[in-house]
Amino acid sequence: MSANVTVVEHPLVQHKLTLMRDKGTPTAVFRQLLREITLLLAYEITRELPMTTKPIDTPLEEMDAPTLSGKKMALVSILRAGNGMLDGVLELIPSARVGFVGLYRDEETLQPVQYYFKVPEGLEDRLVIAVDPMLATGNSSAAAIDLLKEAGAKDIRFLCLLAAPEGIARMQQAHPDVEIVTAAVDRGLNEKGYIMPGLGDAGDRMFGTK
Repeated sequence: MSANVTVVEHPLVQHKLTLMRDKGTPTAVFRQLLREITLLLAYEITRELPMTTKPIDTPLEEMDAPTLSGKKMALVSILRAGNGMLDGVLELIPSARVGFVGLYRDEETLQPVQYYFKVPEGLEDRLVIAVDPMLATGNSSAAAIDLLKEAGAKDIRFLCLLAAPEGIARMQQAHPDVEIVTAAVDRGLNEKGYIMPGLGDAGDRMFGTK
């Protein structure tokens, strides 16, 4: 795997992913699993956060204790499926700022069309984590990163549940500076641009729509 792609092979991540792939898993369980697996993936993507120390009083003595430094990070959901991952990351980092990028994929051209963009201020001084369950063609993800960079973001990481080799290649071509963290890299895309074997449409399975 390339240097800027991390596949989280933790047994709990892989077990939960198998349950999510199963077409018999109901919507409510799928949502719960997505939140749980995102929480585990978020541990990995936040591993290298900048740290400092601050003086505190424990019940026994004073000490200089480690704490996060810099501005609070920004989480950016790539709508609509990215919203299913927000809860998991916010459970780990409840003070994070939250933004949204609205993109949908034109089913004929497979190209992204923007319909919404709202992000926190001061992205240039924040770690920005973009979340979207599926890195398929990579077109929407690359377009979302383009918008975040235009808004000033400099330190961006991309968190997804599943990735296809085509999507990874597209992201690395467009944004080689963006680290990708995922639970699995699947075989590839079918003629409709869906990840195979995949788990279907993450948004439809999450929200019970068809």
